[in-house]
Amino acid sequence: MTARDNADDGQPSYASPPCYLHELDSGTSDSGGKDPMPRPDIMRWRKAERDRLIAARLAVSNTQRTIWADRIAQGLDSIIGDVKGIIVSVYWPFRGEPDLRAWMKTITGRGGACALPVVIEKGQPLVFRCWKEGEPLERGVWNIPIPAAAPDVVPDVTIAPVVGFDPQCYRLGYGGGFFDRTLASLPRKPRVFGIGYELQAIPTIHPLPHDIVMDAIVTEEGVHRA
Repeated sequence: MTARDNADDGQPSYASPPCYLHELDSGTSDSGGKDPMPRPDIMRWRKAERDRLIAARLAVSNTQRTIWADRIAQGLDSIIGDVKGIIVSVYWPFRGEPDLRAWMKTITGRGGACALPVVIEKGQPLVFRCWKEGEPLERGVWNIPIPAAAPDVVPDVTIAPVVGFDPQCYRLGYGGGFFDRTLASLPRKPRVFGIGYELQAIPTIHPLPHDIVMDAIVTEEGVHRA
């Protein structure tokens, strides 16, 4: 699900997980903001900060990221609780983001269901379709793996990877508020948790009107709440 703030200036730097590449746009989200910094300065700052944080994430070894992903999964279990009978939307990992596919398998083993986001059309809200290991996938938009034949569902919990996050649990993403539009389109709001590594913590993302607060941010160090 997640999708992003990233063609703020110049060419986009496709830094998101494949399932969120559609969030990349030309930085034409709502004008104005919640931060005194002028919007053009925020856009330039976000681009530089995004590049820095992604480089830091990629510098971490695969072994260490696997360890951290296991800890993040434990943190998610602690705040989600019993998954029996609920749908949890996750994502297909990309460029060093926490890989939660093993955790997804445990959810189905405990009586829950997992969903993956599906891009129907760029600039339109995502839809979510259930999937579990062993079921067929096909290539969707941007060659993103999506469930081949599954009905659309509304998740009870949505997991959104972050590029950065701040103490207020704002998520620095990769496109112009696409994730927020997706949530707004759902008939009911799911619980929304951002996930990332502790090294992605920053003092503020300089929030803009389209940015929303996550219910919590989960890293290898624990659960952050606003």
